[in-house]
Amino acid sequence: MSATQMPQDTTRSNGSTRVVMLGTGTPRPDPNRSGPATAIVVNDTPYLIDFGAGVIRRVTAAYEKGVAALGFGGVSIKTVFLTHMHSDHTIGYPDLILTPWTMGRCEPLAVYGPRGIAAMTEHILKAWQVDIDGRVSGLSRKNPAGCKVNAHEIAPGVVHRDRNVTVTAFPVRHEEMVDSFGYRFDTPDRAIVISGDTTPTQALLDHSRGCDVLIHEAYSMETYHRVSPLAQEYRRRHHTSSIELAAIANEVKPGLLVIYHRSNMGGAAVSVDSEDALLDEIRDIYKGRVVAGHDLDVF
Repeated sequence: MSATQMPQDTTRSNGSTRVVMLGTGTPRPDPNRSGPATAIVVNDTPYLIDFGAGVIRRVTAAYEKGVAALGFGGVSIKTVFLTHMHSDHTIGYPDLILTPWTMGRCEPLAVYGPRGIAAMTEHILKAWQVDIDGRVSGLSRKNPAGCKVNAHEIAPGVVHRDRNVTVTAFPVRHEEMVDSFGYRFDTPDRAIVISGDTTPTQALLDHSRGCDVLIHEAYSMETYHRVSPLAQEYRRRHHTSSIELAAIANEVKPGLLVIYHRSNMGGAAVSVDSEDALLDEIRDIYKGRVVAGHDLDVF
């Protein structure tokens, strides 16, 4: 049973905090999983973390399934956070900037992320300048404020606070992506932590203790033992194994552990990364509530 079918999730009232798994995929172009993107909706206000491939299509699918707070085409998304600069987490950025604008967004985006996000923003806007000029000055007369972006390059600590949420960024370890972050969202009724891509770190433990929902990446040891030594080393230096994640969950004791972004680095194009095997490996060690996240699940 998926999360969207669970009574305790589907009956959460408007105004309460909901987690919407928009994209749970990896760089592997899986047609069933869009690139990494997660929305946290608080008091009918959406906050987006990461913007992988297909982000606005998934936002619109969630909207059509009843998550009205996102707005059609993502027009209601105005506050966004980025975990790190890898392409699978950022390739939907032009879509995030431009499509909601063409659908009617009239306010600038606020984007918080690592060093490099300001330059990426500037270059995207330059790359689409002809399109932007045409939509502003042509028959459609789009409001130019709606495609503006206020990009904030962040350091660890509280990076955003409003009446709905306090967002704290903490450093994580993702090998060459030295400026990488996880985030903790404290809302009136829930504490939610999202790991981003990371090996186990003390900072994640410190920010996750007793949280209501921990959304964490993982890879299966079943697939790990079937890939090359180089691919094994890559996983160890970039990601978290099922065994390591079970140990983390035993220490921080989240109300719900959600697995997303399941790495199968080194696996052949046709190989299957078994979700059941991953869950079994975690459940052998961790006895709390754990689920595998799928696109459009709501928790």
